[in-house]
Amino acid sequence: MVEDALSKAAKRLLTLCRARSITLTTAESCTGGLVAAALTEIPGSSDVFDRGFVTYSNAAKQAMLDVSGDILERFGAVSRETAEAMARGALAHSDATISVAVTGIAGPGGGSATKPVGLVHFAAATRDGRGVHREKRYGKIGRRRVRLRAAAEALAILQSLADGGRV
Repeated sequence: MVEDALSKAAKRLLTLCRARSITLTTAESCTGGLVAAALTEIPGSSDVFDRGFVTYSNAAKQAMLDVSGDILERFGAVSRETAEAMARGALAHSDATISVAVTGIAGPGGGSATKPVGLVHFAAATRDGRGVHREKRYGKIGRRRVRLRAAAEALAILQSLADGGRV
């Protein structure tokens, strides 16, 4: 099932990161720590996983990741700009070499015409200056499924960056 897929993806990512001396950090909003949980479910993950930030509120994004109030006001919490600021902030507040950030609307409520339920923004950043943004529109597939798919996507983005590529 999906949880099995998350576990397998996390194991692959941890193996690759160990081989390349890469460390990871996460900044999560709508996934509420699922990416960090998938990684830390694997025994021995502490040699790769530095820390995770669950910044569900805008105040937490500002306090823990230095996301500016201006970005949040101009673009909203669910935006490319916020995801990118979260990824940069996670790197700045950790010892990791790669970060991933996830922010979105898992539902069932909270969506709008321009930001519908199922919209998720991902961003990742590396100490060597690489970065990526990805937007997914999962639709109204249910809160749990949006969150699980978003966690899987975040792991895939980390895998690609750890493998030396751009997503």
